[in-house]
Amino acid sequence: MGTWFTEKQTDHFGITAKVNRSLHKEQTDFQSLEMLETEEWGNMLVLDDMVMTTEKDEFVYHEMLAHIPLFTHPSPKQVLVVGGGDGGVIREVLKHPSVEKATLVEIDGKVIEYSKQYLPSIAGALEDERVEVKVDDGFMHIAKSEREYDVIMVDSTEPVGPAVNLFTKGFYEGIAKALKEDGIFVAQTDNPWFKSDLLQQAYGDVQATFPITKVYTANIPTYPSGLWTFTMGSKIYDPLQVPAERFHEMETRYYTEELQTAAFALPKFVKDLLQG
Repeated sequence: MGTWFTEKQTDHFGITAKVNRSLHKEQTDFQSLEMLETEEWGNMLVLDDMVMTTEKDEFVYHEMLAHIPLFTHPSPKQVLVVGGGDGGVIREVLKHPSVEKATLVEIDGKVIEYSKQYLPSIAGALEDERVEVKVDDGFMHIAKSEREYDVIMVDSTEPVGPAVNLFTKGFYEGIAKALKEDGIFVAQTDNPWFKSDLLQQAYGDVQATFPITKVYTANIPTYPSGLWTFTMGSKIYDPLQVPAERFHEMETRYYTEELQTAAFALPKFVKDLLQG
């Protein structure tokens, strides 16, 4: 039968993948980290027994976290990614020619180190000259920043361990302060099937902080339930009102110009959740 990795996503449900071999495993200063070579998904990064990214489906998450806010903003020059040590969001950010500098703040340097080694197609852009990589606490970095960034993306794990503070109203208020007067922020906010309370709270806290707050979704098969949400807070710009001339040609595998608006069309149970 071979070896299988199982992520227990609730007390009663999980997903499983056949593993060819373990490439690396260690307990870092912050979390357990494992790189697995899987039969179906290629190399897989697992933190605290949760799938973070895989070679096969990573493009969905990284493209949707990056391109929705970057096309919403008319001229994003200074971009911050909190978390995201695998480098996938940075890779997508750099596809936008207006970006002058992309700063990555990842608390666990081991994630960066082993992503470069075992996920080079994802992490390769971390070596780009426009990128500054900081091994630091993203919460504290935000707290020390003021009117510095055009777009901030929070690419965090679920709210356990070092990521707990990244799902608080105080953090969102700090982000608003760290953004320029027309800035945009987006964060992954888990799934509406198993973490409806997390999504509901995050949406309410962002809505209390930003004049424009929207939730959009994407299909990510290795994430719990496959239906993933992102919550955007914007000071001025509406992601549903992006002029056609703003779009430019770039290589993607999931994101399209049509998805810029279609991704915000929510299933009724998700709309009801946000209005509850």
